[in-house]
Amino acid sequence: MIILGIDPGLQVCGYAVVEAKRLETKLLEAGVFRTDAKAPLETRLNQIADDIGQILKNHKPERVAVEQLYAHYKHPRTAILMGHARGVILQKAAESGAGVKSFAATRIKKSLTGNGRAGKQQMQRAIQTILALPDLPEPADVADAIAIALCCASEGDRKL
Repeated sequence: MIILGIDPGLQVCGYAVVEAKRLETKLLEAGVFRTDAKAPLETRLNQIADDIGQILKNHKPERVAVEQLYAHYKHPRTAILMGHARGVILQKAAESGAGVKSFAATRIKKSLTGNGRAGKQQMQRAIQTILALPDLPEPADVADAIAIALCCASEGDRKL
C-alpha cells in the first residue's frame, strides 16, 4: 500500500510517501513544499494544491494521512491559517480518490515511540530506526510527515 503522509502548513508543508508491506515499510520520497510568505493567501493555497496534486499524480497513494489541526488558545490566527492549508490538502486527496485518515499529534507520537509526548529528536530517532535510514530525517516538517505516514501504515487494513 502506498501512503502519503502530510504535515500541513501554510508556509512549509512536509510530505512523505511510503510503501507499506506486511513486514516492511519503505520510504519512497519525502520533502517540503514552500510558499512565498509575501504572496496573497489564495496564491499560497493554490501553490499547495498544485504541489500536493503533483505528488498524488506521481505516486497514486491509496491513503493520505494528515495531522489533525491543533489550536493553541494564544494563537487562534495560526490555527485558522493552517486550517486553510489543511482544507486544500484534504480536498485534493478526496479528488484523487485516496482514502483520507487524520491523526492527532499525540497518537502519531505514541504509535512510533510508545509515548504520546515524545520530543522531536526521539521521533526522528524512531523514524531512523524503523526505516533504517543512515541519517536522522530533517527538517522537522519532513520528519513529521514521515511519522504521520508510518502511523497510518501501522493501522494496517483497519477501516478509514
